[in-house]
Amino acid sequence: QPRPCGRAAPNPAGGSAPGPARPGTKRLPRAIVVGVKKGGTRAVLEFIRVHPEVRALGTEPHFFDRNYHRGLEWYRSLMPRTLDSQITVEKTPSYFVTKEAPRRIHNMSRDTKLIVVVRNPVTRAISDYTQTLSKKPDIPTFEGLSFRNRSLGLVDTSWNAIRIGLYALHLQSWLQYFPLSQIHFVSGERLITDPAGEMGKVQDFLGIKRVITDKHFYFNKTKGFPCLKKSESSGSPRCLGKSKGRTHVQIDPEVIEQLRDFYRPYNIKFYETVGQDFRWE
Repeated sequence: QPRPCGRAAPNPAGGSAPGPARPGTKRLPRAIVVGVKKGGTRAVLEFIRVHPEVRALGTEPHFFDRNYHRGLEWYRSLMPRTLDSQITVEKTPSYFVTKEAPRRIHNMSRDTKLIVVVRNPVTRAISDYTQTLSKKPDIPTFEGLSFRNRSLGLVDTSWNAIRIGLYALHLQSWLQYFPLSQIHFVSGERLITDPAGEMGKVQDFLGIKRVITDKHFYFNKTKGFPCLKKSESSGSPRCLGKSKGRTHVQIDPEVIEQLRDFYRPYNIKFYETVGQDFRWE
């Protein structure tokens, strides 16, 4: 029987009828997780994308550091489709330490909300080294890379794993373009011990209802961090990949102590700037 013009055919299966395109529009992100590497950015992305008002790009586009020459339309084309009520989010942790990133993001939109996941810089450096070691087993020791001269206590800030942890220095570049009120700092440590609490603050910052709560998490003792509980609509519980929760390389406690001393003034400056004590001392 012919159906009236302009009306879709009923879908007897009750599911969504096949169509040429999914609803929604590809939009530039309104929020970006800009850092930091090995801080907990993947966890924040996986946790926040559970929210019905958030659509997140799963891969790291590296637009504002490596792919800027491709242009904003290329960047937009990567984004998931969103409804008017939804927020597009992407994450690329290397943005935080990329000198050009704050200006480039500001040029896209001065209203972009920025999320920075920070973690004790010494632990972060060891985690970073552990990840690199798993891919390149013949690299020098952590101690050898950390110091230009250990007996004199000269730390090698040219090594990326050390440099990333100088949060107070990197933050200055961002504050030239964005007010502190547009930057939200997530504690990587509290993300493990109280994921619902940290994600509650993220939801507040994004201006969305607190939908992600305690009931979404359980603690995986094997991995040593929280996983998302399965919802009625999904299958098995979602834990982060096998590269997350990797056992860290054992480091000489004296080396750790020297690095703590090195980072202390930077940490204090960071606490003062953001108005939050992360208790890394």
